[in-house]
Amino acid sequence: MVTHRSTRTLMYVALALITFLVILPLIWLVFISLKDNAEIMRDPLSLPASASFSNYAAALEKLDLGLLYRNTALVALVTLAIEIPITFASAFALARLDYKRGKVRAALYTFMLIGLAISPFILLFPIYRINHFIGLREKIGLVMPYISTSVSFNTLLFVNYLRTVPREIDEACIIDGASLGQLIVRVIAPIARPVLATVIIFNLLYIWNEYPFASIMLNDSANYTLSRGIAFLRGRYSVDYAGIAAYSVMIIVPELILYIIFQRNVMEGMTAGAVKG
Repeated sequence: MVTHRSTRTLMYVALALITFLVILPLIWLVFISLKDNAEIMRDPLSLPASASFSNYAAALEKLDLGLLYRNTALVALVTLAIEIPITFASAFALARLDYKRGKVRAALYTFMLIGLAISPFILLFPIYRINHFIGLREKIGLVMPYISTSVSFNTLLFVNYLRTVPREIDEACIIDGASLGQLIVRVIAPIARPVLATVIIFNLLYIWNEYPFASIMLNDSANYTLSRGIAFLRGRYSVDYAGIAAYSVMIIVPELILYIIFQRNVMEGMTAGAVKG
């Protein structure tokens, strides 16, 4: 008969195995970044014969990391400044407002769910054509795709949290003479800080790592973002695999630090509304 302690032990072993499988690609990437290209091509799965950080130095010489970080930060700030108010307002409308026809709310919610089911990358060409028609190019051309591909995720995450906030708060504020805008900005938004932090972090990491849109929208190297900057390490007839690995590690490490710092906020936001539908 399996005891409670045995079950817990098996669970811990399974979690440890899953964790190892998740971080294994990162460990392999670090090992790759310490090899030269010849060693990578000869035996990519082996440990480095002699660990060398020359790949990192070479990548820093080829890349202007300061420029890449500034471009990425600019795109992220503009995108977040537009999408967060829009998606928070749409979530408030879905979660807190009353509709004359109940099916309207259900239809809008279903529409958001459909948005999650569609991969944004199958829309690369239509979005590119729309941007070209409107005249949005380079960094500003990334803002609209990033906003549109995040609307469903942001809205639904906000909705699940706002449903847990007592509706009596809205009624009290309206009785005290607060407008709808004041209710959202001064009352509901401060209460929703955990989920706001979660949405901001997830969207920031998405923009940090996103490559397909950046690869077709950014043509001027002066406008390259961090993900697009990998093009500097790829020639017409050759690829600097060791440099790409080193550059990838340099991009990932700040993300890990950011997540470690704000992991509590992320977990609070992701679990908010889990016990109340």
